[in-house]
Amino acid sequence: MAFSMHKEPLNSKQIDSSKYVRYTPEQVEALERVYNECPKPSSLRRQQLIRECPILSNIEPKQIKVWFQNRRCREKQRNEASRLQTVNRKLTAMNKLLMEENDRLQKQVSHLVYENGYMKKQLQTASATTTENNSCESVVVSGQQQQQQNPTPRHLQRDANNPAGLLTIAEETLAEFLSKATGTAVDWVQVIGMKPGPDSIGIVAVSSNCSGVAARACGIVSLEPTKVVQILKDRPSWFRDCRCVDVLSIIPTANGGTIELVYMQTYAPTTLAAARDFWTLRYTTSLEDGSLVVCEKSLTSSTGGPTGPPTSCFVRAEMLPSGFLIRPCEGGGSIIHIVDHVDLDIWSVPEVLRPLYESSKILAQKMTIAALRHIRQISQETNGEIKYGGGRQPAVLRTFSQRLCRAFNDAVNGFVDDGWSLMGSDGVEDVTIMINSSSGKFIGSQYNASMVPSFGGGVLCAKASMLLQNVPPALLVRFLREHRSEWADYGVDTYSAACLKPNPYTVPCARTSGFPSSQVILPLAQTVEHEEFLEVVRLEGHAFTPEDVALAQDMYLLQLCSGIDENAVGACAQLIFAPIDESFADNAPLLPSGFRVIPLDPKTVLVDGPGATRTLDLASALEVGPGSDHLSSDCEPNNYNLRSVLTIAFHFTFENHLRDDVVSMARQYVRSVVGSVQRVAVAIAPSRVSSGLEPKTLHGSPEALTLVYWICRSYRIHTGGELLRTDSQLAGDALLKQLWHHTDAIMCCSSKTNASPVLTFANQAGLDMLETTLVALQDIRLDKILDEAGRKILCSEIMQQGFGHLPGGICVSSMGRRVSYEQAIAWKVVDEDATNHCLALIFINWSFV
Repeated sequence: MAFSMHKEPLNSKQIDSSKYVRYTPEQVEALERVYNECPKPSSLRRQQLIRECPILSNIEPKQIKVWFQNRRCREKQRNEASRLQTVNRKLTAMNKLLMEENDRLQKQVSHLVYENGYMKKQLQTASATTTENNSCESVVVSGQQQQQQNPTPRHLQRDANNPAGLLTIAEETLAEFLSKATGTAVDWVQVIGMKPGPDSIGIVAVSSNCSGVAARACGIVSLEPTKVVQILKDRPSWFRDCRCVDVLSIIPTANGGTIELVYMQTYAPTTLAAARDFWTLRYTTSLEDGSLVVCEKSLTSSTGGPTGPPTSCFVRAEMLPSGFLIRPCEGGGSIIHIVDHVDLDIWSVPEVLRPLYESSKILAQKMTIAALRHIRQISQETNGEIKYGGGRQPAVLRTFSQRLCRAFNDAVNGFVDDGWSLMGSDGVEDVTIMINSSSGKFIGSQYNASMVPSFGGGVLCAKASMLLQNVPPALLVRFLREHRSEWADYGVDTYSAACLKPNPYTVPCARTSGFPSSQVILPLAQTVEHEEFLEVVRLEGHAFTPEDVALAQDMYLLQLCSGIDENAVGACAQLIFAPIDESFADNAPLLPSGFRVIPLDPKTVLVDGPGATRTLDLASALEVGPGSDHLSSDCEPNNYNLRSVLTIAFHFTFENHLRDDVVSMARQYVRSVVGSVQRVAVAIAPSRVSSGLEPKTLHGSPEALTLVYWICRSYRIHTGGELLRTDSQLAGDALLKQLWHHTDAIMCCSSKTNASPVLTFANQAGLDMLETTLVALQDIRLDKILDEAGRKILCSEIMQQGFGHLPGGICVSSMGRRVSYEQAIAWKVVDEDATNHCLALIFINWSFV
């Protein structure tokens, strides 16, 4: 019996070309089977379908095509309806969250108004007091009243053998945590850029005035509360600075909760300060409304409770009431409130590093936002919203990222209980060398026992920390990632990769010059908000002599890059990499090296602090111009002044009989990397802060002075105007400085017509626009940065006629960023004999898009 299975609207072509078709259940079932395999079959496939299914023989091919069109349309509508329902649920939950936040702010305003009125009343009372006796009596009475209203809390000595005493501490911790998460116990200031919405990470705020540093975040995820609690309690899985968490005691409570005594160790972010540890009580319970709470607080002499484990190489920090509040959402999912509040004992670190330990924004990025991002990442992976290539599960890729970070943190800290010991220096304290000959320490860890030779050897780490000025961390790390040849030595890469071979010590030492190589970056995975990338880097080796063939081979690195978003507040940027073999097994051994750049809070930065002697100050290694003194000492408060701490660490394996040679090579190599990074930092620093810095390679160079003279003279010949406003009155170094500091980007390239022009020179603005250095400039071809219109004009007019204008357009920097410019002028530069020397270009009013 035939009947209509669907009533999708027919378009005009259907109405004109055919009649309405009724499908039987068998026909619909046959069409659905094909649709599940191929939603958009070709004409041949539809004809084949009619031949293979006799039950469809009475339907015209055009009608089959219409059925598939309508079926795809219904599928799209269902998906869109489901997406809109999900967005609506998120918006409803976010609206509820915002209403609660508004209510909290209203209470905070009321509290401030009350305090303001009370202070005014006190001032009026104090001014009305005329006699000393009355004044003293008033003070005594008010003091007694205040003592009665706020009696000094008494804490009994409580230990693990007294669960009732620990429960009292737990209940106090719960009340104090909830007052921070949803109340007015802390004055929260919302972080700029964290706007609420269905696709945002949530609402993030930091403390404005409280003891220690504190951060808070509120967000929505599509996971059940119990799953969220399980994930967040596993702190090492999302907190990259967490070394270990040991639960030493678990005590169940009568209300179905648990009290845990927890000892946690965290890594130090740099080599210049000691690591921190925490001894806390963690309380997990549920509230009357069905919400789950995990709150935590340090156990100290003032709070009572048992004494924590003693430590030698850690500084005991204090965790003030912190934790997670997870509330179920209507329709599924959870609303999460996260509070982190710690006192990191800033007086135990050098003054130059104290901003890292007293910045609530840095705490928010490292802990609070990291927890929310991790939950959101797992939520989207669980719901199938994220697809990964290469056949690897998301959990495996996360494990690789965690192992890279953990091993790099181990290298930076060099804990004694991991087997690390400090080697003596060579008289200069800039590079620290640590040795680990305990093969048992590597088994079962992020390393691999095969890396340490059974006949005697180990792993060494060469590391250094330095202070950078006026260099955005995101920009520096992005440059180091894109331009590996600027700082890396191919010979050292070969030596590092040799630890993966069965006979790893065929390369006894790296060559000083290395071999040229190019890198190919293969994306592997990235987090939801693209703040972290996991990728494989292929280093392509090239040999120029027969004896170099054995060394000139492709090598592979597993690389983690994070924090390259310049708009992220308080984020640290890092580039960590480790050699891997082509098999890239899930349990591949990792021996990572890399860079970490942490911004210091500009509000508490001094140009020359007492602790600056502990670092390698970049500015001291620069050759500065006459205006440098003004830049360093007379800066106005509003001037751009960004400082950051760069930490470098490199791993090497060694045999015992070659240990001294490898140590010498590692120390020399890290020093060369430090020098390269300093040169890069000068090159990519914004023009407004580096205008007083002169490049050593140009200052006083006859070739540079001659080139600048030819550029200006040729411009005058072609245009009749002056490139530099006062170049007729300048000569020598003054002319060079005028061109170097020109606000528009000026650059030169080869003028060969049978090959793509290669850039040979650029002024400071040109290097800023291309995001490169003078050394790496020769690797950039002009046709790679111009758009299609610019390339056509360059080939058809400028190369032929020797002069031309490029209309405003878009070009691309060496890092792939789009740059707009209003106009560009190109002209051929001729020497004294009127022979074509190069092609010069000036990009007017350029800016990053």
